[in-house]
Amino acid sequence: MPYSIMLDAGHGGEEPGAVYMGRQEKDDTLNLVLAIGEILQNNGIDVEYTRTTDVYESPYQKAMEANEAGVDFFISIHRNSSPIPNQYMGVESLVYDLSGIKYEMAKNINAQLETVGFVNLGVQARPNLVVLRRTQMPAVLVEVGFMNSDTDNKLFDENFNDIASAIADGIMDTLNVGTTGQTQPDTELRVQVGAFRNSVYAERLLRELTEQDFPAYIDDKGQFDRVQVGRYRTLDEAATMEWRLKMAGYPTVIVSIPL
Repeated sequence: MPYSIMLDAGHGGEEPGAVYMGRQEKDDTLNLVLAIGEILQNNGIDVEYTRTTDVYESPYQKAMEANEAGVDFFISIHRNSSPIPNQYMGVESLVYDLSGIKYEMAKNINAQLETVGFVNLGVQARPNLVVLRRTQMPAVLVEVGFMNSDTDNKLFDENFNDIASAIADGIMDTLNVGTTGQTQPDTELRVQVGAFRNSVYAERLLRELTEQDFPAYIDDKGQFDRVQVGRYRTLDEAATMEWRLKMAGYPTVIVSIPL
């Protein structure tokens, strides 16, 4: 069964968003969302939109639409703004909190946009944003450059198709989706609960998890001892385990491991 995503073009109608030298955020976001949606659909993902024309809906209405549609993910596209023109530049993504697959997806989107030429400003937690707080599925809000940055606007206009592809690739990388819309056979998903320089702490967390019958183990390949749970081939399986761990009070992130 293919994944489903609701794409949201920020602002719209009487709410233009950021405005700079006649340029309006609502136009940039709509054009970009439609391009991203086409790429995702061509790769087997079901796509719905909060808007496809220049209309306004409140953030709450958009969140409710996503909840009623029962989509797997909600992605909102915006452009940033600063108090002074050309004060800042770059992309950043916002999530409810820095955990889970939404955080992984936000990092992947930023990383892909960085390859296009944007400065990567990282991922920030914004639990007060309605479209992140009221949506019942993982949600990411992407700020695709600053509206009042001449550098970002030049990059946006000259690399529009590459930017749409970068965001779509960041989404699909997270879902391990290939051209058929199915999980790629050469990766597995794990739920990571902690990463430690000191192996004593990793062993302590491992014992705690195994005592609760979680299939935990330590991956010590690399700089850190990573305490992980399960080895899954589908996102649904990994997300189910992630939910169990969250209910038990553990911070988590789903990681993709090449086989």
